[in-house]
Amino acid sequence: MVSRAYVFRPMTAADLPSVRRWLAKPHVARWWGNPDEQFALVSRDLLGEDLDRARGIDQFIGEEDMIDCGHGSALIRAFVDDLLRAGAPQVLTDPSPANTRAIRAYEKAGFRRDRPVSTPDGEALLMVREPNGT
Repeated sequence: MVSRAYVFRPMTAADLPSVRRWLAKPHVARWWGNPDEQFALVSRDLLGEDLDRARGIDQFIGEEDMIDCGHGSALIRAFVDDLLRAGAPQVLTDPSPANTRAIRAYEKAGFRRDRPVSTPDGEALLMVREPNGT
């Protein structure tokens, strides 16, 4: 179990070179798809508004040496706990059903499997975390 604290801050334009580099790594591109397309979407998200309602999350671990160390579920839980404390009624995510590593991390972070869904990127598993999630 990872026992370090995580600190979250809004992404800024200064973070974009790291994001671009991480999106191009094979272990990330396997699940996220075309790095250029994903970078365009992530970059556009910098302009989004901060609305107090249900939230959707996507994330990845960009550095290979941080995989399989417990960081995934720990950072997801910490981030989602913050969103729920701030008033989000629920948090959603939709990993590929084949991405068992991500699904396990979300379940450890208190998400429950809701149902299969079709997305523009293909089939996904809708997962939900509500304020009473464990």
